[in-house]
Amino acid sequence: MAYVMGVRPPGSRRTWTVIGEDYRTVAPVEEWLESHRQEWSPNTIRSYATGLAQWWTFLEERNEAGAWNAVGVPAVTAFLSWLRNGRTVERVFATAEGGPSAETLEARLAALISFYRWQAAVHEVPVAAKLLRGAPRRAPARKLLSHLDCRTEPSPSALVRVRMVKRRDRPPVLLPQQVQAVLDGCATYQPDVGDWAGNIRDRFLFALLAESGMRLGEALGLRICEFVMGRGGTPYVEVVPREDNPNEARVKMLRPRRVYVGGDLERLYADYLTVLAMRAAEIGVPLTADGPLFVNLDRPPYLAALREGTVRDKVTALRSKGIGPIGWTPHWFRHTHATALLIGGTPEWVVSRRLGHAHVQTTLDLYGWVTEDEALRAAANWKNYTNGWEIVTDAR
Repeated sequence: MAYVMGVRPPGSRRTWTVIGEDYRTVAPVEEWLESHRQEWSPNTIRSYATGLAQWWTFLEERNEAGAWNAVGVPAVTAFLSWLRNGRTVERVFATAEGGPSAETLEARLAALISFYRWQAAVHEVPVAAKLLRGAPRRAPARKLLSHLDCRTEPSPSALVRVRMVKRRDRPPVLLPQQVQAVLDGCATYQPDVGDWAGNIRDRFLFALLAESGMRLGEALGLRICEFVMGRGGTPYVEVVPREDNPNEARVKMLRPRRVYVGGDLERLYADYLTVLAMRAAEIGVPLTADGPLFVNLDRPPYLAALREGTVRDKVTALRSKGIGPIGWTPHWFRHTHATALLIGGTPEWVVSRRLGHAHVQTTLDLYGWVTEDEALRAAANWKNYTNGWEIVTDAR
């Protein structure tokens, strides 16, 4: 059986590899992962390593690990069936309860195809040619942007596919009242005592995601000094790429940017900073401007950088109380932010720069439907929701 193992080489950040049944690294997989470690985020490496560990386990159970470079379509289809059936048997009519979702199967298949395409390009392993001999998929029509189609040629599609439920191509959003419910579920201000009741750190985190459109990893990687108070001007947040965050948070594509925010979020930041300073004084830990902004306040290791898993646990706790729609995640705040801006008439290129998209076309592909949806526009008072935001055009 193959395993995913987290390792931290001396002087380097944590990463993941795949260990086979002989307790050695699986050489073909490790070579492929190593060639992408500087390009991909640690979470991507972990996800792909998980998929390939499952693939190697499947091959080991069939006594075909030595023939990994000679498999074909039958083995890959059997692998997907094996995953669906709880990794016990290859063929069965009934699917195991609690089996992987179609999205998970699609991710495992994507890792497998990416691995074999790289092996074909580097070592001329013929497996990819067996899996990708289908007809090229028809490129989507781009209308006025059809000139972009000539930049890339259609590539063959996989002969093995996962049947996916067709989406509406609309990212999920939280309505303004749902965002407010999430914030209030974390902490509420008590005027009679002049203080916050609840966890102000969590409220500040979700409020920051909602008003800035930042990714969760970007927020968790912030330092205290990177939330710059206005002092008569407009407050803003500096999104700074770095690869040495202790919680392994990462800015996607390593693109820096500046995001301006409103006075309400600035005041919430000041209140949170006061709580943070008091907590640091209580436990005798020095607080520096270069320290992480989001930290553990109530459990050890105290004042250590907050990890993504802790945020996920908080989301699960809120959902269990019926707060927010079913299945919402922190990334929904990003979709909500973009939706609110576009409904309010903010130009697409401004939204693209604020979100940190590499190209405005990405913004158009994801959110081009927003201005045409009258039902969404009328579903809640979006104008009041965005009144306190500061949308400033910045060249950075």
